[in-house]
Amino acid sequence: MSRPDYIPSLDGLRGVAALLVVGAHIGLIFPITAPHLMTMGDEAVGLFFALSGFLMAHLYGSRPVTKENVLDFLVSRFARIYPVYLVAVILVAMLSSMRNLDFVQPIVSGTDFLRHVFLLGSSGVFWSIPPEIQFYLLFPVLWLCLAQPRRHSGMIVGLAVAVVVDGLVGLPGPGIMLVSKLPYFLFGALAGMMHSYWNSWIPSALTGILTLFLLAVFFTYRHILPGFSPEFWGLQSAVAAAVIVGLVARQPPIAADVLAAAPVRFLGKISFSLYLFHVPIMFLARLTFDALMPEPALIVMTLCIAVAGAWFIHETIEAPGRRLLVLIWQDNRWRLVSRETPADQMDRAILGLQEIEKRLVNDATPAMADQRQISTTAEPWDGAEGTVIQDDRNGKLRA
Repeated sequence: MSRPDYIPSLDGLRGVAALLVVGAHIGLIFPITAPHLMTMGDEAVGLFFALSGFLMAHLYGSRPVTKENVLDFLVSRFARIYPVYLVAVILVAMLSSMRNLDFVQPIVSGTDFLRHVFLLGSSGVFWSIPPEIQFYLLFPVLWLCLAQPRRHSGMIVGLAVAVVVDGLVGLPGPGIMLVSKLPYFLFGALAGMMHSYWNSWIPSALTGILTLFLLAVFFTYRHILPGFSPEFWGLQSAVAAAVIVGLVARQPPIAADVLAAAPVRFLGKISFSLYLFHVPIMFLARLTFDALMPEPALIVMTLCIAVAGAWFIHETIEAPGRRLLVLIWQDNRWRLVSRETPADQMDRAILGLQEIEKRLVNDATPAMADQRQISTTAEPWDGAEGTVIQDDRNGKLRA
């Protein structure tokens, strides 16, 4: 990819996080193996949230906050998330409705299905999608703060207070509500803003080693020091996730060699499809091949099938669905963005006519004063000036 805003290492970081979520759910599919697994799913999802905040601030924070840009942003984000998410919800609902299948993360009723369709469901990995969408709806407010910090300083202070209170006290609310995960998004956005302003810093190889060390500690510290932080979803974890994302984005040597490697970036490319579909794919693969091989080999096979299935879904559903919705929006955006009400058109026409009248009066006054001095040699100048006035009037009427 050659986009100037593309950061390969972040793609790799997303791939690592997605793979860790998959690893955390192996125990659901293979209960015998579950006691031997060290799961890091919460840490991976927290990193996803911080990464989302970072990318929104990095990609959009420096752009002007206009109606056109905000609508483009919302459509782009919706197209990125919803089509493939809806397919995943339908698949899980179908598996959940099959008798004697005992799907591990079911959607249990028609009401539950509708909750998921309207982005209020919490079955399996779907719980993390509602706060993501809610952050997208909040982001235009944050966008205003990033674009005009002095003008919206009060709003910035309010958000800062909300984050601190949320992180220290733990505001009530289910996991599907943004308020319970807000610090991850906002600290990630702060890291994205800092990344955009600190372009001159070139990290060293030592920074790359430190980045990988912090990443390893972030994923393992709860298992190594269980008494240090029994609850992951706290303020300190949100800060740590944002710091790691910010360091990875600078693409320091050694860390970039690992995270920007082609296989890791491939996992990042398919990460969302892998995140949504790995449980049903692995569940069906285990049912198909359960009697053919021992469990360790079966786990490896189901992981490979999950990755291959995620790639297929990305290529046939996720990417085409996103492109289709964006193209539909681009073909019709003028209807919403450029449409004027009759009152707007009348006001603009009145202002244009007033401007033309002023120019005609101003140009007519010196012409009347010099009327007796006009000769035939001056006619070309008069004609030229008349042409300018006429062009100006036409231009005003076309505007």
